[in-house]
This record gives sequence, structure tokens and C-alpha cells, in this order.
Amino acid sequence: MAQTLYEKLWQAHVVADEGQGMALLYIDRMLLHEVSSPQAFAGLRDRGLKPRRTKPYLAVADHAVPTRQRLQIKDERALAQVELLAANCEEVGFEYLALDDLRQGIVHVIGPELGFTLPGVTLVCGDSHSATHGAFGALAFGIGTSEIECVLATQVLRQKPLKTMRVTIDGVMPEGVSAKDVVLNLIGQLGASGAVGYALEYAGSAVRAMSMEARMTLCNMTIEAGARIGLVAPDATTIAYLAGRPRVPDPLPAKKWLALASDEHAAFDRELALEASQIAPMVSWGTSPDQVVPVSGTVPTGAGVQQLEYMGLSAGDKLAGLPIDRVFIGSCTNGRIEDLRAAAAVVGTNRVAPSVGAIVVPGSGQVRAQAESEGLDQVFIQAGFEWRLPGCSLCVAMNDDRLAPGERCASTSNRNFEGRQGIGARTHLMSPAMAAAAAIRGHIVDVRELLV
Repeated sequence: MAQTLYEKLWQAHVVADEGQGMALLYIDRMLLHEVSSPQAFAGLRDRGLKPRRTKPYLAVADHAVPTRQRLQIKDERALAQVELLAANCEEVGFEYLALDDLRQGIVHVIGPELGFTLPGVTLVCGDSHSATHGAFGALAFGIGTSEIECVLATQVLRQKPLKTMRVTIDGVMPEGVSAKDVVLNLIGQLGASGAVGYALEYAGSAVRAMSMEARMTLCNMTIEAGARIGLVAPDATTIAYLAGRPRVPDPLPAKKWLALASDEHAAFDRELALEASQIAPMVSWGTSPDQVVPVSGTVPTGAGVQQLEYMGLSAGDKLAGLPIDRVFIGSCTNGRIEDLRAAAAVVGTNRVAPSVGAIVVPGSGQVRAQAESEGLDQVFIQAGFEWRLPGCSLCVAMNDDRLAPGERCASTSNRNFEGRQGIGARTHLMSPAMAAAAAIRGHIVDVRELLV
């Protein structure tokens, strides 16, 4: 029987069928960070247990880490989280990337770049944006603290299989349009819960033409439409990206990886099609990633009162021309080298508007080093951006990067929830190129105006 990519990954990892749709799923690998793992380690100690294995784990601090400097964390809670992660890993023998390690960075950036993320594996992390790793044809999803403890102790999880949805994206993306715009457009169509219960696979000529960085952006934000899992079938682009990375098998099992692709006649529970050429640069207006419109659009007439009050907007307001106070370029969604290149290309010899505070936060130490070798740091610095060290930074207010109440931010992160970037902060999601353009103009603007 023809199978989808998801079905192949699922069946290859079922340890036992428990009936009534429940199965024990073997977990090959897990990424750990400082926020969601402490209670899991404590739970093991309380039960007198030790991790079943030590090799398939990689740990790094990212959420609470300051990005202005590294080794002097002033926030006591953040310092305690980082120190506890290091101590827990040392106690059980897990690999931990310290803050002064060049490989340190955001968990969903370092996994792929180190070759820890591989096609065909099951990979989990205590973070909802673990869907990122599905760009490689890995069955990757976020889990809670109790599930982290379960994986540590048993290497399995009780799971129910999901329905399947294929999103076929054909055509060529116009200039100024990126994978971030494509996925925001999709989320806007599906709604925040439109893909609940589905494993979503991206296919089509536009997806095949995307780099791995772009595919990771697609899969990263799949969770914002309600799907825990986003997938792209491995292909030549996948293999070229992984070749030569530290933890990737040599020789590459390319034939095995390519065979993971959905069979030609595989049936999906739901199909959706997008035409890439019809997608414009997107901007969010509300407090959920599905509350999004093209940059030329207006706040919908049916917008909720609570969202409008929080965002300081009214139905019918134009987004283009809306003044912004801050710009954030970074995150596990858009903190990779291609994202920084796209932003730097827009910045050029321009200057950040005097009214704007703008920061660029590379997704990892290796991304930062690569950007500096290409001179991108100087482009940003000379334009008036702050060039930071790696970390989650303004994506989530768990570190020393926060917006003041009422501040409006053009952000390349993945969520615009109330308080996500600070109490009372107003977040507008957009692509790196769009955020760079907003920094220069001092307001939300169609980046295509700067590319003519």
C-alpha cells in the first residue's frame, strides 16, 4: 500500500501497538534546553532512575541566555536555569554545549547545523517549535516536561497517529517574498487551529526550490496553524546540506533517505494548494500568527475588540506606514545565515531610522562567525543595528531583552501573543527583509519599495 512520509516514519518507530489507536513510539534523539528540562531531571531523581541512554541527547541553554554578553548572567532565575542544565548534564553524562562554545546557540538552529538532526529519525524537544526539524524528513515534535522525563527513562512515548495533510506550493515566489511570507499566508488561511490533529507535509515546485533554511522556516511555524508536525521529504538539497557535517554518517545513506518520500499514490486526509507567485510580503496585525494580511492590506473589519485594544489599532487601519519602535531580526524561525543575508541586502548603505532601536541576533555561534566572515556584521553595525551574541533574545521575554509596555516591534520571530516580547508589547511578525526595511524607514513598509 502506498504510504505518506509521515506514515513511513511512524511505522518505522512503533515499538508496540497498545490498541484503540495508541502506540509506543521509539524516540531516537532529544534536544534539551534550560527551561523545560529541570523538572524532568528532578523527576528521575525522585524515582531513583537514571537515563536509559546517554548518547542520543544534546543540550544547550538558549531561552534565558543574555545576548549582550555571555558569562555574567545578572538575572538570578536565568542564571540558576543555565547552571542547573549544565549540572544535570554533567551528572548523567549528556553532551552540553557551554555558553563559551562556538557551537552554542538556539536549540533548533544548532541541531541541523551540527548534523544532530537527520532524515528518518524521531526527534523531540521540550519546545513547540521542534517541528523545525521536520524540514529534513525527521518525525520531530515538541513535548512537555513529563514527556521529557518519560523519554529519559524509557526512550519511548505513548502517542496516537495523526491524520495527514499535504500543502502543495507551486510557482515562483516574487522578489521580496520569502518562506516566512509563504507560511504566514498559509497560517492566515488555515487559522490558528486549522491543522490541529494533522501532520502537515509541504510539497510542490516552490518547496523543492527552497533552501534548507527556508524549509526550516516553513516547518518551524507549522505549529502556529495547530499542527505539531511539519515535514518536507528529503531530496538532493537535503543531502547537500548535511554532507560533511560533524554528526552525519559517512558515507551518507542517501538512498535510504530519498526513499522516505511519500509514495506517488499515497492518500492524504486533506489537500491544500498555494500558488507562490500570488503571495505578497505579509505582516501580522493582531495577537495570534493567523491574524495576518499582506503589507498593503488593512486591519480586518471583523477584528476582535480585545486584539485591537491590545495592539492599539482600529478596524480598517493600514499597516503600511504604521510607526514602529523596535526591530528584532533573529529567532529559531529567522536567525540563520540566509536570513541575515536577506536582511543585510535590504539594509545596504542605509541607516536605521533615529526613532528605532534595532538588534540582530544570530541563531548560533557558527551563524555569527559566518556572518562576520562575510562582513554582514559591519553592514548592520554601520547602519545602526546592535550586533548581538546568539540566543532566543526578543522572541520570548525570558532574558534581558524585553519591550516596554506599548512599544511596537517589527519582529522576525514566530509568535505575537500578548506579552510574548514583554508586558504590553505589540508585535508585528514579518520576514527578515521586511523587518530590515521597517528599521530603515521607521515604519512598516513593503520591502519591494526598497528593492526597485
